[in-house]
Amino acid sequence: MKVIGLEEHFVTPDVVKAWRALDPEWQDLSLTPSTQGDSARRLADFGDERLAEMAKAGLDVQVLSLSTPGVQNLAPADAVALQTATNDLLADVTRARPGSFQGLATLATPRPGAAAAELERAVTELGLDGAMVFGRTGNQNMDEPAFWPIYEAAAALRAPLHLHPQSPPPAVRSAYYSGYGTRVDAALATHGIGWHYDSGVQLLRLILSGVFDRFPDLQVIAGHWGEMILFYLERIDSLNGVAGLRRPVSDYFRTNIHLAPSGILSQRYLRWAIELVGVDRILFSTDYPFVATPPAGVGAFLAQAKISDDDRQKIASGNWDRLRSAIRR
Repeated sequence: MKVIGLEEHFVTPDVVKAWRALDPEWQDLSLTPSTQGDSARRLADFGDERLAEMAKAGLDVQVLSLSTPGVQNLAPADAVALQTATNDLLADVTRARPGSFQGLATLATPRPGAAAAELERAVTELGLDGAMVFGRTGNQNMDEPAFWPIYEAAAALRAPLHLHPQSPPPAVRSAYYSGYGTRVDAALATHGIGWHYDSGVQLLRLILSGVFDRFPDLQVIAGHWGEMILFYLERIDSLNGVAGLRRPVSDYFRTNIHLAPSGILSQRYLRWAIELVGVDRILFSTDYPFVATPPAGVGAFLAQAKISDDDRQKIASGNWDRLRSAIRR
C-alpha cells in the first residue's frame, strides 16, 4: 500500500533569516521549533535523514511545503523574492527524487497578484501540486477580497490549497492563551489548541465570504481533521440562513474541503470524519518533523482502521493521486 503524506515540512536558510529579521510582533511562535534543535535540522534536510525517517514511518512520498508561517508575514518585496527562490528550490528537490517527493508551492500573499501568477508558474512550469497557505497575511484574514485572485487562479488550475495553522494574533494570545508562563502559554496558543481554533475560524470565514460559491472548483485541504470545525458542523449550520450562502456550510465540506490527520492518528476521529464527509475526501499526513512517528509506523493506523481495503488505499494515497491528476498543467 503506497502511503503519501500531505503535510511534510521544510525550511530554507534564507526564509529563516527573513523570519528572524521580523519585528517580534510578526514573528510566529513556531520560530523556535523551526530554527532550533532536532526539528530545525530535519526541516533543512532533503537527503538521507529525511529519507530514513520516511522509511521508518512507512511513508512512501512526502508532499513538501514550507513550514509555518511561510512568507506571509514578510514585507511584500521580500515575500515575492522568497516565493520564487523557495519554489525553484522545491522544484529541484522534487525533480531529483520524484518517487519520494512532491511539492506545494509557497505564495507571497502580501502581493496577491504576484502570488496568483506564481501559483500558475509553480503548477504549469515547475510541476508543483498546489500551494500551502496560512490564514492571515499580517493582520488581514484570508477571506478578504484582495486575496481572491489567488483563489481564482487555484480554481482555474484545479490546484488545491492546503490551509495550515499559524499563531493567533498577539492580542488574542494575550487575551486567551496567557498567564501560565512562557512555555505553557506558547503551547496553549499553538499545538495545544490555539493554532486549530485560529485556522478553523479562517476556514469558516472563507466559506462564509462566498469564495466557494464564486469559485466552485476551488479545493482546500484542512489538516488536523478539519481544524475543530468538523466536530461542530451541525451547530455551525445554524449560520446558513444569516450568511446567505447557496448551500449549508456542511455541504462545502463534502464538495470543496479535504481533510487530513496531520499526525493525529485517532481511529475515533477517522470514523467521525468518514461519517460526516465520506472517505473520498480524506487524505493522509504526518506533520513531519513535528509529530513523532509511532513505533509501528503510520501504516499500522491505516491497517487497524475498520474500513475496506479499497477505502484504506484511498486514504493512503488514492484520493491525493486523484486530486493531483485533476490539476490543469
